[in-house]
Amino acid sequence: MKKLGFIGMGNMASAILLGAVKSGFLKGEETVAYDTNAFKLDKLNKECGMAKAGSVQEVIENSEIILLAIKPKIVEGVLSESREALKGKTLLSIAAGWQYSRLRRLVDSSTHICAIMPNTPAMVGAGMTIIEATNDLTPKELIFTRKLFKSLGEVEELSSDLMGIGGTLSGCGPAWIFMVIEALADGAVYHGLPRDIAYKLASQTVIGSGKMVLDTKQHPGKLKDDVCSPGGITIRGVKALEEGGLRIAMMNAVDAAFKKPD
Repeated sequence: MKKLGFIGMGNMASAILLGAVKSGFLKGEETVAYDTNAFKLDKLNKECGMAKAGSVQEVIENSEIILLAIKPKIVEGVLSESREALKGKTLLSIAAGWQYSRLRRLVDSSTHICAIMPNTPAMVGAGMTIIEATNDLTPKELIFTRKLFKSLGEVEELSSDLMGIGGTLSGCGPAWIFMVIEALADGAVYHGLPRDIAYKLASQTVIGSGKMVLDTKQHPGKLKDDVCSPGGITIRGVKALEEGGLRIAMMNAVDAAFKKPD
């Protein structure tokens, strides 16, 4: 019996597997996976020793905990077909938009389920994963789950009513930060800085600034003020950003992404 089985091995599932193996939390031989892409399974098998399964049912039968990592549109079909096999099993789902209440309707009452929302920086070990606080996990299963995703970055538990907005911020946020990095770099390139160096400086500046907020626990506004000398170049840049509407643009991005279509 394997400790963890994967149904679907897309980029995020692959990152979870390789992150857990790299951190030493799991051995590749303790995992099994099924995906319609046989080439991907072969690659991961050679890379970390993960066992290959020939079907969804085989993964379920041979795993203590199953990680569902498939496209949201096929979740209902896969779970409906696997309802019997999942009885008494533990299911972790990273399918976008599928929270506990929706998953619960599709599986037997004996199936332990938990909805989880990682983000793409997990692929480089710097992710922000949200675990829905409403779940059926035993204390032992929850510890396993937290350690699994902790190997990919930071972990936070949120109540069901906050999963949507939390997932919007951490899930969509990377795309917006990539835009900020690109814009900062473009500004420097305009003044002659080589693009590869501009991307490196902008990216590390974002990483370091975020780390300062987390490590110092100071308000971002206080840290911003500390950089702005009276009459200096930084405060002139801050004024330009305020005039350009950066603050409200970022707030509107979160609002637009979170709002459900009518």
